[in-house]
Amino acid sequence: MKAILTFVFFIFISTTAMANTKAVKVETIAKGVNLEITIATKKVQPTQVARLYKFKNARVKKALKFATKANRAKMA
Repeated sequence: MKAILTFVFFIFISTTAMANTKAVKVETIAKGVNLEITIATKKVQPTQVARLYKFKNARVKKALKFATKANRAKMA
């Protein structure tokens, strides 16, 4: 019963607080923006392949595959 009354009291207080808030109107000023963008293009020489792995993410999978003593099953 106490929980229900507390919940109803909370709802009542929150609704009255929301009803008392007044909307504040703000005057806005519109200004134009000039965008002067120049894009310089360069010729990019193709890069060479440094390494080629047989499997995708081979180094990552190897690093995540490590095993510790805590991973082993214990005899009861």
